[in-house]
Amino acid sequence: MTLFSVFVLSEKIEPCPMISTNNVSLNYGSRTIFANVTIKFVPGNCYGLIGANGSGKSTFLKVLSGEIDEYSGEVHIGPGLRLSTLQQDHNVFDDEIVLQTVIMGDTVLSSTIAKRDAIYAKPDFSDEDGIKAGELEEKIEQLGGYEAESNVAQLLSGLGIKEELHSKLMKELTEAEKLKVLLAQALFGNPDILLLDEPTNDLDIYAIQWLEEWLMNFEKTVIVVSHDRHFLNAVCTHMADIDFGKITMFAGNYDFWYKSSQLIRQMERDQKKKAEDRAKQLREFIARFSANASKSKQATSRRKALEKLELGEMKASTRKFPYVEFKPEREPGKNLLTVENLSYEEDGKKLLDAISFELFKDDKVAIVGDELAVTKLYEILAGKIEVDSKIEWGVTTSRAYFPADNAELFHSTDLSLIDWLRQFSNDKDESYIRGFLGRMLFSGEEATKFTKVLSGGEKVRMLLSKMMLSGANILMFDNPTSHLDLEAIQALNTAMEKFNGNILFSSYDQQLLQSVANRIFEINDGKLSIYDKNYSEYKSLVEA
Repeated sequence: MTLFSVFVLSEKIEPCPMISTNNVSLNYGSRTIFANVTIKFVPGNCYGLIGANGSGKSTFLKVLSGEIDEYSGEVHIGPGLRLSTLQQDHNVFDDEIVLQTVIMGDTVLSSTIAKRDAIYAKPDFSDEDGIKAGELEEKIEQLGGYEAESNVAQLLSGLGIKEELHSKLMKELTEAEKLKVLLAQALFGNPDILLLDEPTNDLDIYAIQWLEEWLMNFEKTVIVVSHDRHFLNAVCTHMADIDFGKITMFAGNYDFWYKSSQLIRQMERDQKKKAEDRAKQLREFIARFSANASKSKQATSRRKALEKLELGEMKASTRKFPYVEFKPEREPGKNLLTVENLSYEEDGKKLLDAISFELFKDDKVAIVGDELAVTKLYEILAGKIEVDSKIEWGVTTSRAYFPADNAELFHSTDLSLIDWLRQFSNDKDESYIRGFLGRMLFSGEEATKFTKVLSGGEKVRMLLSKMMLSGANILMFDNPTSHLDLEAIQALNTAMEKFNGNILFSSYDQQLLQSVANRIFEINDGKLSIYDKNYSEYKSLVEA
């Protein structure tokens, strides 16, 4: 039995699907997004929906939720089942109270409460109104309405929304707080089917951990899109892979899918190599003996075999994997970085309070904690902000910096990608520049387009090209995985692990933190705590 036959789900008796599709097809103009997708999602499983950027992951969730209805085929949802989605417009509930916003996740309960309250608000309350209100009270009780506020408070508390915010209007919250409230809204009321599109974006690590735990204990059906590999590994029982307009279901979490798919890819390459070797032998035979009359029949039969061999080429995956590699031009010495009594204040708040640290050879440091303080530390180390404190880089060091906000680097919108990257290169030759762009999937005409049309993910890949070009021996990354797809995140992760230099980095990606960091710097309330441990050891210590 081949690995593939083990890896792909075999037909077996399963619970009745909560949600399924039958021959669903969707086209945008001449482009086919899905073609005849038939798939089912059953209770008790969490499905990670994966695929290259633009493959249609979010679109498929919208088809399942009914937000998109211009498709052929059928979507089936079990009778009486409630489907819940994560709202993507963070401002749609701005005029609502936080607590009520969460309850609105259960539309039946919230509409029933609204009807009851409207009756009680009537100035001419009649006996008939009293009967109707009583019926609504009974329905609210059946729907769990009397426990709703305590359940909401529990969800919000788990996600890190303090109690004093529960009675505020949504518009008074930060963007990160709004996301947490909308996530609580999606989870509220124990929905039968839960569709989550990028639920961990901008969540702090503690909220992500809470969400992982909640989903692992959730017994209904979950379908999730996420670029967070640790999250997918923690919660998913299955991966649903979008490729070639089809969706193929695999058992296991993301790591199992990735490692197995890489092995399958290697097996296919090996098989193709054998086919190519065989083809080469056949071509040589044909060339050598086709003119020989005594061998002509044999040559003809071999030519036919060659034709069959070429017709049977394997279909290559549409996945595109960037190639990230950071090569320091020189090895750093022993004296790398010394920071003494660094303080920084902004808008009356002390973000850094007399912090001191040293960077040693082979250090790969993850900086966690107060996000704004971490960003300001990077800006100070990169020379973007001047301070009076001692910041001493070793004479053998060279640095490359990936900022959290890259807008300043792309202000020249009339530059092509080649010209933009050429600014940062000593070698101005176009073929040399194209080599670095090609590694990040900007090849051919793609390299001549203007920076003004770049997406968020493309800008990140351009910054990675710039950093690869630098030859720096110290890399500083402020949340580099934002906007990247899973393939690019995996490539960056591998490059950071292999880098023969020093790294300072921050990220929401727990797998990146765990696999790269050998020291942890934590900044909270302006103070710095240093842990000479890897990320899992650090977590175990602070959670104890």
